[in-house]
Amino acid sequence: MSALREPRFTETEYLALESASQTKHEFYGGQIIAMSGASPTHDDIVGNTFASLHAQLRGGRCRVYTSDVRVKVAGPRSYFYPDIKVVCGAPDFNSDNPPCLLNPTLIIEVLSPSTADFDRGAKASAYRQLESLQELLLISQDSPRVERFVRQPDGQWLLGEIHGLDAVLELRTIGCTLALAEVYARVEFTDEA
Repeated sequence: MSALREPRFTETEYLALESASQTKHEFYGGQIIAMSGASPTHDDIVGNTFASLHAQLRGGRCRVYTSDVRVKVAGPRSYFYPDIKVVCGAPDFNSDNPPCLLNPTLIIEVLSPSTADFDRGAKASAYRQLESLQELLLISQDSPRVERFVRQPDGQWLLGEIHGLDAVLELRTIGCTLALAEVYARVEFTDEA
């Protein structure tokens, strides 16, 4: 009995599907991944984080984008819709339909139970291939915790973690702070968290 092979798609096939689709799809390793709806907690965390960054960046050299803006990673030929991304300087978009952002400075993903392993693993690794990327934040839904990757001057990545509602994250690459009390406003945790 032979194992079933997962279908593989070309980048061209993905781009054709995405330009005609009413829903968003990501592309990684020849797989087209449908984007599912988010939980209310996920939405609260994304909204709170976006609002905080948007207020701090208004009128400056950096701009923040929602998950509607797609990012292209050239190295592993991937396309993703990060929850939040920030570009400092002029944004660089390609000519795809819809266009892809090529030069994010900061990417933020809010981890969902169904995608956390992929987001922490293959997706985070793909993001770190972007030459423009300086910081990557992975925000937990289950407890007030943020995993933070920061590009070092030698090109290596340093992983740190902050947790607790009293914690404040200083995002030096974009000149902002992120208070976990703001990120998790209106979010209720279970007693185990």
